[in-house]
Amino acid sequence: MNLVFFSHPSFLGSQSMPRFTNLLATGMQQRGHTIEIWSPQPLFHKLPIPASKRKWLGYADQYLMFPHQVRTRLAAIPRDTLFVFTDQALGPWVPLVSNRPHVIHCHDFLAQKSALDQYPENKISWSGRYYQKFIRRGYTCGKNFISVSQKTQLDLHSFLEKEPLLSEVIYNGLNNNFAPYNPEKSREFFSSATSLDLQNGYILHVGGNDWYKNRRGVIEIYEVLRLKYQFDLPLIMIGSKPSPYLLELHAQSSYRHDMHWLSNISDDILRFAYAGATVLLYPSLAEGFGWPIAEAMACGCPVITTDEAPMNEVAGSRGFYIPRRPNNNSLVVEWAEKAAEVVMEVCSLSLNRRAEVVSAGLLEAERFCIKDYLLLIEQHYYKILEASK
Repeated sequence: MNLVFFSHPSFLGSQSMPRFTNLLATGMQQRGHTIEIWSPQPLFHKLPIPASKRKWLGYADQYLMFPHQVRTRLAAIPRDTLFVFTDQALGPWVPLVSNRPHVIHCHDFLAQKSALDQYPENKISWSGRYYQKFIRRGYTCGKNFISVSQKTQLDLHSFLEKEPLLSEVIYNGLNNNFAPYNPEKSREFFSSATSLDLQNGYILHVGGNDWYKNRRGVIEIYEVLRLKYQFDLPLIMIGSKPSPYLLELHAQSSYRHDMHWLSNISDDILRFAYAGATVLLYPSLAEGFGWPIAEAMACGCPVITTDEAPMNEVAGSRGFYIPRRPNNNSLVVEWAEKAAEVVMEVCSLSLNRRAEVVSAGLLEAERFCIKDYLLLIEQHYYKILEASK
């Protein structure tokens, strides 16, 4: 196959989407396919102006300059080429090739739904609403879609105005770094890497500062654990550096000395963090997929997450579940207490029962085998090309 991958520009600073593009492109290239990656270059964006205004120049690179470059390049591209949009947020470029074989990978529609006031936790400005409408107008011109979860597919269909030619769910594939390892040795290694004493275990959370990751909820649950149960395991929060709001919550906590923020952690170290953790606490408000859930299970770590899709799609029957954090602040304490009960249940598992939970999680994680994932992707790419003949 000839494959052209449309990708987010590197100057946006995103990490997850370029990694996803690289996973697809490398995987298809290793299977003998010809690949190209197209993305906007920083022409205006690199001009020496204040950072607060530079994003507008980035829009000019993405939506003025890049479409012109694409139209110029299309003439030299074979007609049997499949154009792959690695994210539905690249929607404004879909009309450029909507009359040629194409597929759009869909991750989540959280920004789209927030722009329609469907998430009260995330208010969107008028300009953000217009931008999401601009994106939606683009991807709804598409004909073929691959979603990372049934929840994402359901959200996609709620936005499409007509039935797509192809709409499939293919769960994400994990890279091979995420695999089980001896918990005691993992804690020893992780303790050494972080200069923390974690030999007796710890509560782990992995995620950024995005509103839906619910980092404040993790802190609220931990407060109840310490206060109500005299729980003494530390809390490790891996991901982006905490926002000012989270730092304020941390500073106000009587247990702040046992709460640790870790950033810029490699996948190799993250693997040991999962393998050595007593439990992954992942109370997300919403997701497109929920990578840490799958990663933790693949490393032999029990998972506590929110009992809503797609979190319960990923954890399946092997996860431990808590309700979604309420938007009503008067109900948060009750929510945190219920969640803390589940954390204590998992942390109090007998050795035999914990071994059963870990084994079941490893079995569940096999659904996210990277080889199977890439094979399915390849098969659907072929299917789209065949249908376009």
